[in-house]
Amino acid sequence: MKYTALKGIHDILPPDIYIWQKAESTAKEIFSVYGFQEIRVPIIESTDIFVRSIGETTDIVEKEMYTFPDRADRSITLRPEGTAPVVRSYIENHLYNLPSPQKFFYSGPMFRYERPQKGRFRQFYQIGVEAFGA
Repeated sequence: MKYTALKGIHDILPPDIYIWQKAESTAKEIFSVYGFQEIRVPIIESTDIFVRSIGETTDIVEKEMYTFPDRADRSITLRPEGTAPVVRSYIENHLYNLPSPQKFFYSGPMFRYERPQKGRFRQFYQIGVEAFGA
């Protein structure tokens, strides 16, 4: 049996790590200058979070999300984007009680079941910002 990465998913090997680390550290420095704080959210979330935020009839929800039942038969999704989990965390952790504006940045892997092509992968990395009360 031959073991290979899944279609549309690739390894980031040591020769490329420096480029990734430099991009991430530069982005974090810029975000910090503008008052953004890092927030880390889970890679898996309840499917409902994405259906509600992205929309039931969007291509992402209908065709591109990696969704599956967990052992408790709850619908779970690998995050296809970062905004919905940040909003969920903001609400769940009552961050709205803190002085406004609240500004966050996040980075990490996202997952979409797309047809792999040049520059488009099923696992990709995203850096984003969200501002609340601005």
